[in-house]
Amino acid sequence: MEVINRYVTVKTQINGEPKESDFEIKSTPLVLSAEPGSNDVVLKNLYVSIDPYQINRLKAFSSTQKTSGYATAITPGQVIDAYGVAKVVASGNPEFEKDDLVVGMITWGEYSVLTGQYMLRKLDPMGFPLSYHVGIFAFSGLTAYAGFFEVCKPKKGEKVFVSAASGSIGHLVGQYAKQFGCYVVGCAGSKEKVALLKDKLGFDDAFNYKDEPDLKSALKKYFPEGIDIYFDNVGGEMLEAAVSNMNTFGRIAACGVISEYTDSSKRAAPDMLEIVYKRITIRGFLTADFMNLYPDFLSATVDHLRTGTLHTLEDISTGLESIPQAFIGLFHGGNVGKKIVKLGDE
Repeated sequence: MEVINRYVTVKTQINGEPKESDFEIKSTPLVLSAEPGSNDVVLKNLYVSIDPYQINRLKAFSSTQKTSGYATAITPGQVIDAYGVAKVVASGNPEFEKDDLVVGMITWGEYSVLTGQYMLRKLDPMGFPLSYHVGIFAFSGLTAYAGFFEVCKPKKGEKVFVSAASGSIGHLVGQYAKQFGCYVVGCAGSKEKVALLKDKLGFDDAFNYKDEPDLKSALKKYFPEGIDIYFDNVGGEMLEAAVSNMNTFGRIAACGVISEYTDSSKRAAPDMLEIVYKRITIRGFLTADFMNLYPDFLSATVDHLRTGTLHTLEDISTGLESIPQAFIGLFHGGNVGKKIVKLGDE
C-alpha cells in the first residue's frame, strides 16, 4: 500500500526569531512495507514533541550542534526528527510488530521511516494518556527530576527559585521541590500563569517577570533570606538577578537559556565575584547524562500522579499544519506546560 507522507521542514536556516514563512510542508510517496529481516520500521506518528532546543539545530551554526547526537544540525528540506509516540505500520525488525505502540525519536511528519540505528522501544501506556509519554514520562519529566535531585542536591527547607516555571520542565521542578519539603517561588510571563502556579501546582509564591522592572529587587522581595537553589531555564538577566540573591554554597542547575536562543544580544553574565565568594556551583547538564535514573524517576512520578500529588500541564495542538506555529509560540510564551502536537489517532 502506498500513501502520501507529509512532513514539516524548513526552507532556510533560521538565525533569529522563527517565522511561519521559514517552514514548509512537503509531500512524498511512501510504501507502507518493510523488507523482512531488515531493521526497517515504518510508523504512523501519533504525538510529537515540540521543544525550544530545536531552534539551535536549525541555525547556520550553533556550538550545541557538535556536543550531542540529539542536537546535530538540520539542513533545509531535511526531515526533522523529534521525540514522540507512534504505531507500527510495517516492520522488518523482529522486536516490533504491526500495531505495536512505540516511543522514541520519530519525525515532524505523518509517518516515519526508521532505518539503521535508531532510538525506539515498545510502549506500555500504563493506563495514562499517550501524550504523557511525550512529556512527563519522557525527557521533560526526567530533566526536571534529575536536574533537581541530582544537580541541585536539595536539602529539606531550602529556598528554591524556578524560572519559566509554567513551562514543560519548570512546572514539574517546582512540584518535586515542594514534595521534597522546600520553599518554592516561580516566575512566568502572565498573571494567568502565575495564578496557575500558586493555585493548582502548589508553589509557595510566583510572580510575573514582565511586571518587574528590577529583577534583582524582585527576587530580594520574594527571597528576603536568599536563594539556595536556582533552576535556570532562561539565562540572561534572570541568571544575573538570581546570582545576586544566592546564598553561600548555592547551586544553579543550568537547564536552558531560552532568552538567548533567538537573540544573542540578550546574553548576560553573573557577577563572578558573587560566584567566587559565595562558592556558588553552576552546572550545565543534559537529560542523557541521567538515563540511569529513569526507572526511579518513572516509579516515583507514576506514584505521585496516581495519588494526585503531582499535576502535569500539557498544551496540545492538532494536525501537522499546527507544528510551525506551535514551535514559534515557544519563544513568545505561548505554551502552558509541555507543548505537543497530535498527529493521528491510536
